[in-house]
Amino acid sequence: MKAQLEYIKTTFPQLLQAANKDKSPNWGRMDFQQMVEHLILSFKNANGSLPASKIISPAENLEKLRAFLMSDKEFRENTKSPALPDEPFPHRFASVEQAIEKLISEINKWEQIYESTPNLTILNPVFGELNFEESIQLLYKHCRHHARQFGLE
Repeated sequence: MKAQLEYIKTTFPQLLQAANKDKSPNWGRMDFQQMVEHLILSFKNANGSLPASKIISPAENLEKLRAFLMSDKEFRENTKSPALPDEPFPHRFASVEQAIEKLISEINKWEQIYESTPNLTILNPVFGELNFEESIQLLYKHCRHHARQFGLE
């Protein structure tokens, strides 16, 4: 988990800051800024500042979803979250640089929440209650998915 956490906290933000922000994605409908803002929402859920009200995955699928989560398998191209609409949200920040700054802030808040409350679990709408290790695994997979989407690696 240490390598995944380091990727989330350091490597991924560096990749975002160094990226060609005008590059078209290899798949999907989001532009670069929408992808960053999408990840802000993911980290806000993970740090508890945008709490999920319920699990939207069918109960009979949760065991399989959690097994995938903790596996080495990556999200496939064009994997769509059932928690999101078909069309990407419009930009909420004036610039992609501001969005990246906000994402880094939410990443730091996520880590601090779990450092101060190590046994905390937070409800993810797709995967259910996640502890810090499970949260690291999900966010690592999510960041890697979008890094591949925009050719950052």
